[in-house]
Amino acid sequence: MSNQSTNSTGQVHHLRRMTVAWVILSVIGDVLFSIFVAPHVPPGRLTETAAKDQTDFNVLFEMAIPVLFGVWIYLGYSLVVWGDKRNKDAAFSGDAARHNTTTIVSWMAVTTVTVLFLAGFGTYALVVDHGSGGGQGPNPAFAPSGALKAETAALVGKATWAPGSKNVLPVQVIGQQWKFTYRYPTFGGFESSQLVLPADTTIAFNVTSLDVIHSFWAYQLGVKADANPQVNDVAFTTTKDPGNFIVRCSELCGIWHGAMYDSGQVESQSSFETWATTTEAANAANTALLPAFAWTYVPSANGAGGGYYPNTQDPFSKVEVYGSGTKSAA
Repeated sequence: MSNQSTNSTGQVHHLRRMTVAWVILSVIGDVLFSIFVAPHVPPGRLTETAAKDQTDFNVLFEMAIPVLFGVWIYLGYSLVVWGDKRNKDAAFSGDAARHNTTTIVSWMAVTTVTVLFLAGFGTYALVVDHGSGGGQGPNPAFAPSGALKAETAALVGKATWAPGSKNVLPVQVIGQQWKFTYRYPTFGGFESSQLVLPADTTIAFNVTSLDVIHSFWAYQLGVKADANPQVNDVAFTTTKDPGNFIVRCSELCGIWHGAMYDSGQVESQSSFETWATTTEAANAANTALLPAFAWTYVPSANGAGGGYYPNTQDPFSKVEVYGSGTKSAA
């Protein structure tokens, strides 16, 4: 038994033994995690928001590994050294453990510092990372500087997005049972079942619904926002390199909720512009039949027919013409 693990009377320093083992294993565990696991932790790095989320998750993992090893080492050491068959040393049991000031103070200090650090880190990440991609209504508290102003200007044609520009690209996400569709006001307001985004661009997702509550969740983009009828939830992110992502509804919305998903792509800015302009031209006739672009829409009385509830009539009036153009007999 070395002098470093015993005191002058020959008594074993159990806490010192466990601390040395804990430090060594924690350092090794964190280094191996950062090299082999951290780069692959979801949601990836397809956007700046996703990259920040990945960094946040990795920080939490790096904090959790020493905690995990600490628990394992203490339990393992207790079973081996202080088990009934081997426990000839009562230095860390009974009253000796309950009144060990060093152990009690160390435990309180370590846990308090850890919890306060994580609370501060979480608050910092929420504010600096602009709400971690969450929908925050029409006026996000932590939106990128000038983003809303640029978005509004783009909608009225004063700051049209183009490859190489720094303008925010607004994309409207419309949830309905049971699919998402997407409108691009910068390109004539056409509506598409495909979500295609340009790389290296700040995107303002404007999320709404035509019927029940849905939730737009593009996990690899680090974006999630509720889709509420007649409410516009805004979520920002900045895309990075091209890649693919999955969109799912994460709010129970009916019998086919589980099938409400699709895929999307981040493409180069030139490829996106080609797709957007081509799709705008191909859908011009259909776009002309859609309601004018707005932050929210009122669904028709008989489904997504493109019409509106009359202000002065029963929504199921037998004399009114509704969105589908079908007129019931009086």
